[in-house]
Amino acid sequence: MTDTLFDLEGRAVLITGSGGAIGSTLARALAERGARLAVQDISADKVDPVLESVAQAGGSAVPIVADLSDPAVAGSVVRDAHAVLGGLDVLINSAGTNRRKRIEEVSAEDFDAIVAVNLRALYFASQAAHPLMADAGGGSIVNLSSLSARFSFNTISVYAATKAGVTSLTRSCAREWARDRVRVNCLEPFVIKTEFTRPLWGEDHRQRWFDDVTPMGRLGSPDELVGAVVFLASDASSWMTGQSLVIDGGLTAGADWDSYAD
Repeated sequence: MTDTLFDLEGRAVLITGSGGAIGSTLARALAERGARLAVQDISADKVDPVLESVAQAGGSAVPIVADLSDPAVAGSVVRDAHAVLGGLDVLINSAGTNRRKRIEEVSAEDFDAIVAVNLRALYFASQAAHPLMADAGGGSIVNLSSLSARFSFNTISVYAATKAGVTSLTRSCAREWARDRVRVNCLEPFVIKTEFTRPLWGEDHRQRWFDDVTPMGRLGSPDELVGAVVFLASDASSWMTGQSLVIDGGLTAGADWDSYAD
């Protein structure tokens, strides 16, 4: 008998921020597992490679080009995905942005730009997804938070604040929507090695520090988030909501922070 716990065959999934290293990895992985995808990013240049990757995996995806920093857009992206896919079983809020500056250098425009994508768009995308999922009997929302919701580094104060907000919002949505069978969970990964995070690890002394401080001796890769997302998107996590999965190479089990190189 085939185990269907982790089955995503035919599930309608929207991934925001799909052009990033994590979003594109998740798109390909879910396509390989039979999901029907809508993939969003800010430009065709970012979305087109995702479509190609999904096709190579034997799947197909509907592109949605939209700027989530526009307050009117997040909800419409969700409704568009629901319309073109004929439903929405899973929303993966993967879109994110950052501007690395020390606190005293952050402008109001910097603050608003980061909050708009990382928190406001996620809030209103989730808000739009809820009634669509509830009317269909349920669904799963997976938010990409960050371990910076708990631990921060210099120059990411606004980013860290938004991720703490994502983790908190995950709990709020889960509590309010549980009776509608809309589950809401999030991932809190430590640094995943991508171009987005290169300012943290890109210099040799920083890379050595991360390797030393992480109990498993290295940073993570986008592929190492796939299993958790499949779990949260599938029936394998059917009695789980409002939770944050920490994926950190053992960091929160104990680490020596004293040697951090600014």
